[in-house]
Amino acid sequence: MLRFLTVSLLSVSACFAGFATGQVGGSAAGFVAGSSAAQVSEPMWVFFRDKGFADGDSERAAVAALETTYNQRAVRRRMMRRTAPGLFDARDLPVSELYIQEIESLVGEIRIRSRWLNAVSLEADADALEAIEALAFVVHVEPVRRGRRVEPAGTEIIDGGDSGRSFYGWADEQLAQIGLLELHGQGYTGEGVVIGILDTGFYRAHEAFHNPDNPLPVVAEWDFVNNDGDTSIEAGDDGGQHAHGTMILGTIRGYSPNTYVGGAYNASVILCKTEDITSETQIEEDYYVAGLEFIEANGGDLATSSLGYIDWYSQNDLDGQTAVTTIGVNVATANGVHCCTAAGNSGHDGDPNTSHLIAPADALEVLTCGAATSEGSIAGFSSDGPTADGRTKPELLARGAETYTVWPYDTSGYTTASGTSLSTPLVASAVACLVQARPWWTPATMREHLFNTASDYVQNGQPDPLNIRGYGILNAANALADDCVADMNGDGVVNTLDVTVFLNLWAAQEPRGDFNDDGVVNTQDVLAFLNAWVAGC
Repeated sequence: MLRFLTVSLLSVSACFAGFATGQVGGSAAGFVAGSSAAQVSEPMWVFFRDKGFADGDSERAAVAALETTYNQRAVRRRMMRRTAPGLFDARDLPVSELYIQEIESLVGEIRIRSRWLNAVSLEADADALEAIEALAFVVHVEPVRRGRRVEPAGTEIIDGGDSGRSFYGWADEQLAQIGLLELHGQGYTGEGVVIGILDTGFYRAHEAFHNPDNPLPVVAEWDFVNNDGDTSIEAGDDGGQHAHGTMILGTIRGYSPNTYVGGAYNASVILCKTEDITSETQIEEDYYVAGLEFIEANGGDLATSSLGYIDWYSQNDLDGQTAVTTIGVNVATANGVHCCTAAGNSGHDGDPNTSHLIAPADALEVLTCGAATSEGSIAGFSSDGPTADGRTKPELLARGAETYTVWPYDTSGYTTASGTSLSTPLVASAVACLVQARPWWTPATMREHLFNTASDYVQNGQPDPLNIRGYGILNAANALADDCVADMNGDGVVNTLDVTVFLNLWAAQEPRGDFNDDGVVNTQDVLAFLNAWVAGC
């Protein structure tokens, strides 16, 4: 018999852990010297002026050296999909050790170093902060923002029985809803793709991660909470620490044929434990940004997160350029990492001018995911947009109401869970399969194909004007079919420029040079390309 749990969540249920949601208190004013809270140490960001090089030539040489010292899989991904100028820039250089040494002399241990932000996080009282702010290389300091859960009303255990379904078992309907079964049928199952997951931790003893025909491949992992290389259950962890992350992992990469098969069941993963559920304010943005950098540096193709930040921020801050996690996602997508994130579980109204989003759902090229029911209607808890600068959010829907996944408390159970947390890994699964099919698609190209073929856009020719459904339920198979493969430069026109682009890629033995997808770049690819080019697509 299979055990099933129905739970609504953006993060793991308080029922799992047995704690109450904490309220975030304080403000930047609480750190002013002489205040009543002057000697209270709090997590703070310290942003630096530069990377500490003596001159521009030294910095440029350090940037140039990264092409040979950086993870080569990440270099290859950047070559295909990076949209920022060049392959590397100063953001990729480490934070200056001299700056860190001087900071450590004032506060001791550093929490997180961020290359992309050129910043460190630390815990400091008002006196230490005053000394830090006076340093010539410090631009400014600001609090590390924290997230707050949207908790479910309760849980209900039901008897699942035998799935009685196809190869995909309990996952069949939720994958069919977003066109993944058809895409799998074409051979795109996430093979060769690396998915980074930012979450609470992962219980990998479940049978769905240990099938002898397809065990879970972990490329890299790091626990940013405990600062070690183990993202599973550790001594001292809360009993529910791993639950949410395990369900997300199962939605993507579970593999137990005829019982439960996830949406990208041949992908590899990078696991990042970035949330401490025992903390009163569970989700801290410095761990999130560090996890995102870890995924990119280890060659990840995409990153997915079902975590969010809104305490300390207002909806007016969700403009795609303000929240620290949002800035981190913007850098990741500019480096060619596809990013998926949850819109939130704060519900929606009929007013297109009000929103209930969480950061980094406002990032410029992140895929922001809302939750649909099995019938395709919007789930009542799914957050609406738009962003503060008026962009459509959420953008894509997948099943987030009673979504099937693995049960995180034993080795063979399965469950249902509800929340934009669960729709997000389904979207990420579709993206992973499309990355396998079209590894050269940039985040912008991926967005275009997914939006053009999503249900509401196909029906109405526009996204939802109320910013509740976005472009609608995604269709992965149609997104791939929407691609004109002969348009090699992606300018919407098939002409002689595309011939030049193709021949250059073919001569360089690049993946796009394998036009017929037979694993070999040879003259057959030239013939296949020319046939498509003559046909106009």
